[in-house]
Amino acid sequence: MLDMNAVARNSFSRSVVETIVRQVVTERLARSAQTVVPVLAVHVSARHMHLCRADLEKLFGPGHELTPDRPLYQEGHFAAKETVTLIGPRSRLISNLRILGPLRDRSQIELAFTDAISLGLDNVPIRLSGDITGTPGAFVMGPSGLVELKEGVIRAAMHVHMNPTEAKHHGVRHGDRMKLRVGGDAGVTFENVHVRVDPRTRLNVHMDTDEANACGLHLAQRVELFRQEQIQ
Repeated sequence: MLDMNAVARNSFSRSVVETIVRQVVTERLARSAQTVVPVLAVHVSARHMHLCRADLEKLFGPGHELTPDRPLYQEGHFAAKETVTLIGPRSRLISNLRILGPLRDRSQIELAFTDAISLGLDNVPIRLSGDITGTPGAFVMGPSGLVELKEGVIRAAMHVHMNPTEAKHHGVRHGDRMKLRVGGDAGVTFENVHVRVDPRTRLNVHMDTDEANACGLHLAQRVELFRQEQIQ
C-alpha cells in the first residue's frame, strides 16, 4: 500500500504521486484481467442445412432472402424461418429441415448419425463444416423447386469456437484438438474436439443431438475443456 506520509516527508510533487498511483492501479487491473476465466458454452447443433445463393433461389424463388427467426450464439448467425424437405435413398424423407444463415459459398447438410440412418445413408463421414468434397449427396425440396446436391451431406465433427484471447488462455491454436469433459451421472469425456480460432467468435462447443443424448448434456453439472494431452 502506498504510504502517503512517506510521500509527504519526501516532498514528492503531485505529478509524481499521480504517476505512482496510476502505475499501481494499472498493474492491479492487468493482473485481474489475466485471471478472468472464459465462460464455456456447450450447445447442441440439431440437424440443419446451409445454403448458397444459387440453391436458395432454386428452392424459394428468384431474389428470395432468408428470414431470421432467432439469433444463434455466434454473432451474425441465425436460424431462419425457412425449412426444406430432405430426400434420401429409396425416397426416405426428413421434413422441416431448418436453414441456418448467413448464406455460404456451397450448400451443405449436417446430420447426426441417427438422422443419416433414418434417411437411408450409411456412409456419411464426420467432417468439419465446409469440408464436403467426396461426401454423399441428396435431393432437397423447397416450395419453389428441387435441388440435387451431388455432395454435401456430413456428420459435423465436434468443435469449439474461440477467439485468440480464449485460445491463449487454453494454450491452443487453430487446428489443434482438445477434450471435453461433461460431468454428471452420465459423465463422458469426448476426444478430438477441433479448435477453430476466429476473432469474431466466442467460446462455444458444438455437438450433435446423438452426442448430447449420450452424455446427458441437459443434466450436466459441469463442463470442462482440456488440451488433448491433459487427460490420460
